[in-house]
Amino acid sequence: MTIQFVTFGMFIIDEFSYADEQGKPTGEMIGGGGTYAAIGARMWLPPDTLGMIVDRGNDFPQDIQNRLLTYGSGMWHFRDDMNRVTTRSMNSYRGEYRGFEYTTPRIRLTPRDLDSTRLTRPASVHFICSPTRALQIISEIQEIEGWNPTAIFEPIPDRCIPEELPSLKAVLPHIAILSPNAEEALALLSLPSIVTKTAVENAASEFLKMGVGKANSGSVIIRSGALGAYVITSDREGQWVDAFWSSAENIDKVVDVTGAGNSFLGGLAAGLFKAKGDIYEATLYASVSASFTVEQLGLPHLTLSNGVEEWNQDSPHRRLEVLRQRQDREIENKNH
Repeated sequence: MTIQFVTFGMFIIDEFSYADEQGKPTGEMIGGGGTYAAIGARMWLPPDTLGMIVDRGNDFPQDIQNRLLTYGSGMWHFRDDMNRVTTRSMNSYRGEYRGFEYTTPRIRLTPRDLDSTRLTRPASVHFICSPTRALQIISEIQEIEGWNPTAIFEPIPDRCIPEELPSLKAVLPHIAILSPNAEEALALLSLPSIVTKTAVENAASEFLKMGVGKANSGSVIIRSGALGAYVITSDREGQWVDAFWSSAENIDKVVDVTGAGNSFLGGLAAGLFKAKGDIYEATLYASVSASFTVEQLGLPHLTLSNGVEEWNQDSPHRRLEVLRQRQDREIENKNH
């Protein structure tokens, strides 16, 4: 069976520190952008068609292990090393400020790590890193004969700086899909940080001019929170896709946006497979994946109802149809 999606994002155990702990959760949570991306794809694909590598140290909690297995044991490739601890991070909150730092050594994943696993040579890959490191990942992919995956690149926030622009330009021809969020896109291009639809559209056009994808056939998707996501390719005009929870009356549905962008891109990869490569249709899948991620702290919950998978007691396919109809109405209204 062809593996449709693999992320090179790390599995991380998140820990939390709050200035005011009244009413706030503490303890350990599943984290890592790769984990959220894998779950975003899992909403649409069986667990044995996707996956990620999870490095387990000697401190790996049993409750986290059990939680991962609820999504399907087949999607996780566990690597054990009893001589080290699991990658951990500290998320500190002080009012509106959120700090993030690794508290243990990181184990970065590379394409070669897929060798000798069932995840070898997937149809699409996702990586979250600096443009400089993205060049290294692409180089390693190119060394593997006969493998040409759809590369989905999500620039890591702290390296979305003008100094990385030369490396970004160098890697873009080898990237099928570039997807920063709006703030990251504007920062990379040294543009004012005020996020508007016009600013996002201009930034996406700038990235497209840099030559995304082989023969400039790639896509740029700028994730813009409640504004939705802007999608543009070289052969079709740009289009906005709504965030599923975007209206004022649904604002209470958005509890925590952590991981939303990552799960969006996992959903996008799954959508590309389901929609036979239509990037605009795939973005609808992506928006739905993000909608489940923002509804709670941590990962959404998967359950079975009469043999049918539900996420947070709802159906991704139902939401997909709701979003598709909403988009169709907006396009029709625009044309009139």
